[in-house]
Amino acid sequence: MKKKFKLQDLDCANCAAKMEDGIRKIPGVQDVSVSFMMQKMTIEIEDGQVDAVMKQVVECCAKVEPDCKILM
Repeated sequence: MKKKFKLQDLDCANCAAKMEDGIRKIPGVQDVSVSFMMQKMTIEIEDGQVDAVMKQVVECCAKVEPDCKILM
């Protein structure tokens, strides 16, 4: 299942790359793209695991960029 999210307060491209690398390691994530310029994240998650995976995605993003919010 592919989902798109708007990001708020993502401050730099380096942080976007770190978020992308961290999210890619989460079990259930098939693909992810974090765009600093567009302030968007596109993520593909295995069916039935969306809630569990998104909780880990939010935690991962908060570790890299505490001010960044994922608008769902």
